[in-house]
Amino acid sequence: MSFAAAAERDRSFQEQERALVARAKSRLKEMLTVRRRPLLAELESKLVEALTAAGFVQVMTPTIISKAALAKMSIGDEHPLFDQVFWLDAKRCLRPMLAPNLYALWKELLRLWEKPIRIFEIGTCYRKESQGALHLNEFTMLNVTELGLPMEQRHKRLEELARLVMSIAGIEGYDLEASTSVVYGDMLDVVKGIELASGAMGPHPLDEKWGIFDPWVGIGFGLERLLLVREGGQNVQSLGRSLSYLDGVRLNV
Repeated sequence: MSFAAAAERDRSFQEQERALVARAKSRLKEMLTVRRRPLLAELESKLVEALTAAGFVQVMTPTIISKAALAKMSIGDEHPLFDQVFWLDAKRCLRPMLAPNLYALWKELLRLWEKPIRIFEIGTCYRKESQGALHLNEFTMLNVTELGLPMEQRHKRLEELARLVMSIAGIEGYDLEASTSVVYGDMLDVVKGIELASGAMGPHPLDEKWGIFDPWVGIGFGLERLLLVREGGQNVQSLGRSLSYLDGVRLNV
């Protein structure tokens, strides 16, 4: 925008400010009269309903995991992710990812269920992330996994799972891109401006440490990032767990 004088500019910005404040207050009022639940909670519920209807079993695992479990994921003292972990003591930490617990469940469920084993978890993870509009120290992950499917179906299945979750989240026009991870090696990312999810396939060198030998696929989504893209937000902090924001609206409005 351009203005003939400073006073004209100031009036324009004041009008914009009033409009933004009114919009924010309207959204907060909507929580009293219409929705009553944060977008993050609503998205979790929709994901659980759709994934269980699609034949997946929801699991819930501990937030506190052992240093030994991280070591099985190749995350030792020299690993790039090691310094991002919130340690509780010398042997325990807050999980930086859901995968270690899902590996442990796979091993047990292989004795008890017929293949393929389809499980998913939605849970909080913790990392000392660099500060910025796209990172949180405390964030919500969805991991969808399938163990024991035919080798030749892995890539197709990974794309199917990506489409399923993105459809539930209400996001279209995304891309699937090849990438590399410091833990899993070759990956398949879901991208729409920013990375929304990363998928991996096995057999993988990590599998043997967990007693896993069957082909598998798994894909992990950051729920706050899904909401950021869908809602057109400016930062991921506004859509996560917060004392400063409620449902994307800053409370000092």
